[in-house]
Amino acid sequence: MKSKLVLVLMFVAYLVKADEGMWMPQLIDALNIKDMKKNGFKLTAKDIYDINKASMKDAVMIFGGGCTAEVISNKGLILTNHHCGFSSIAGLSTVEKDYLKNGFFAMNQNEEISCKGLTVTFIKRIEDVTTKVTENIGANFSEQQKDSTIQVNVKNLEAIAKKGNHYDAFIRPFYYGNEYYLFVTEVFKDVRLVGAPPESIGKFGGETDNWVWPRHNADFSMFRIYADKDNKPSEYNTENVPYKPQYSFPISLQGAEKGDFTMVYGFPGRTQEYLTSYAVELLVDQQDPVRVMLRKKRLEIMEEDMKKNDTLRLMYVNRYAGVANAYKKWSGEMLGLKKSDAINKKKKNEADFLKLLETDKVKSEKYSNLFKEFEKTYADYASLSKQYDYFTECLLGIDGIRMTGSFMSIFAELKKKQAGKENKLVDVLKKTVPAIPFKNFNKETDRKLFKAMMDIYMKDVDRTIMPNYLDSLFTAFKNNTSDLTNYIYSSSVLIDNTKAKPIFEDFEKNASIVEKDPLYILTAAIYSHYQKTVIPQMSYYDKQINQLQQEYMLGLKENVKDKKFYPDANGTLRVAFGKVSDYDGKDGIHYLHYTTMDGLVEKNKTGEEDFYVKPRLLDLYAKKDFGQYADKNGKLRTCFIGSNHTTGGNSGSPVLNAKGQLIGTNFDRNWEGTMSDIMYNGSFCRNITLDVRFTLWMVDKYAGAGYLLNEMKIIK
Repeated sequence: MKSKLVLVLMFVAYLVKADEGMWMPQLIDALNIKDMKKNGFKLTAKDIYDINKASMKDAVMIFGGGCTAEVISNKGLILTNHHCGFSSIAGLSTVEKDYLKNGFFAMNQNEEISCKGLTVTFIKRIEDVTTKVTENIGANFSEQQKDSTIQVNVKNLEAIAKKGNHYDAFIRPFYYGNEYYLFVTEVFKDVRLVGAPPESIGKFGGETDNWVWPRHNADFSMFRIYADKDNKPSEYNTENVPYKPQYSFPISLQGAEKGDFTMVYGFPGRTQEYLTSYAVELLVDQQDPVRVMLRKKRLEIMEEDMKKNDTLRLMYVNRYAGVANAYKKWSGEMLGLKKSDAINKKKKNEADFLKLLETDKVKSEKYSNLFKEFEKTYADYASLSKQYDYFTECLLGIDGIRMTGSFMSIFAELKKKQAGKENKLVDVLKKTVPAIPFKNFNKETDRKLFKAMMDIYMKDVDRTIMPNYLDSLFTAFKNNTSDLTNYIYSSSVLIDNTKAKPIFEDFEKNASIVEKDPLYILTAAIYSHYQKTVIPQMSYYDKQINQLQQEYMLGLKENVKDKKFYPDANGTLRVAFGKVSDYDGKDGIHYLHYTTMDGLVEKNKTGEEDFYVKPRLLDLYAKKDFGQYADKNGKLRTCFIGSNHTTGGNSGSPVLNAKGQLIGTNFDRNWEGTMSDIMYNGSFCRNITLDVRFTLWMVDKYAGAGYLLNEMKIIK
């Protein structure tokens, strides 16, 4: 009995790591508040989440489609990252009014600019609906019957939650479908740009510093929510007024020191902490290397052309940032997982789990067989995964092919209409044709992308599993990708906006021209091949893996009683807590927990393009007029790091001190720490935070928009 207890404690010790976890706010009181208080938290669980009174949750929102933002004034002023507001700022920018390059700050509310299509979403309440979602599922139901029943129940519950009010609602699975939660939301659609620093400051360090510590960039932007006269969501209207929030975060100028409690409140996107060793092995040895290699090549081509002029730079800047972000993240993920010996640790974890169950013959056999199924399934899955990556990252990495793919849905509906069947052609045309001729697209840049991707595809992909039409093109052009590229890009009207415009003005009339276009024929063949031969099999194995993970997750929760399991991130509201903390990086390198403007200026002196800043910033630094934003040593701190468990989606999240006061805005992780999506390591996984004092100094001293501070509750 004693030996088994020791084994249980060892297993739990492996699973439970300091500062790890993305916790559901409504369960903080039951699961975490004691740990939080032990680590210095001064408030209560109800201060974090309360559906009856105003609480922190009422100041945290989903920003756009994949970031977090927070309310920082009683006039609906919100703060997020520059890279979160990037697409909206880019969308408002022109060569004449380049808000990305030069920055923008409204000097009064009349100057704030409406961001078409930008929304923010608040969570009103969260409810456990597991029993309701899984009711009516018979003991003998197949997996397909279970899924169908669950989908019907989910739709019904969401409809009930939305009935008779202006709220929206969605239900998400947790623990691989072992639990379900309902989120009732309020969505605001009138959001206006208030301010953003120049890109050179907001994105200081560029791709050189992305996913890297130390950092010095002022990665912030400010927006304002507008509502109707009743403080309810409304489409953009000149009669709308600034939103009056239920709660806004007070802002502390006291800063953060090593060992201080910190809390991140936001919407982390996706983690997979409970993957098995078989999944991690596939990720490290195959998936990440292939994806990184393909994205690196695409980035080189885009970067070369973006340097030619501002038109091309603005055309590709948003796409480049998206490609680069995942490229560097996956690179760091591989590094961190290897550094942590993740595969072997996962294997040991699985062996310890089986040993924990060895006295129970039924359970021991059940989970031994489960791991064998994992091994077999991933072995079958690996080749499909590689094919899929060459489809999405290589072939669809060519913008002409990816954009032409949008015509597939048009032709599907057109054929229904021609056959006299019910169709949605009008709706599909309205949705698709406004993006045609292709926006943010340069034919010569794409020509280079096409050739480079075809070179790699032809070299790395077995001819027997290629789309037949693409294989025949390689054969016809004697494997000369230059000739193939010239044929496509000299013959296709789809990628020549001048020729394409009159065709798209009456798409239905000119459909036959599009259908005979060589780029469309190639694109249709590529999509058809992967949709028939790869994607259905991928979907099958994905479901198999999810079912196995569901069983494994249930086994962990049922048998490891002393462990508090947090659910993987899935874009829902979470709390992470930890401490301001330094760490040891590479051999012989120790990283401090904060940076100052001194480091920014030192980087600028290197003359590297990523470290350029406008002279005004350097002039202000030379004067050392840091005012109330300086630390006790007279330095202006720029960023700091902590051990909070974060991921994509946490960008823009408020970082709070023990009193619930805003001390910074989360914007990144250290490179090695990106592996925390798969396996958290408290010794070096760090979230990177923009010090709010640097933000306010930029608003006040650099932008001259100090009037905004009058709205905020600033605690000195």
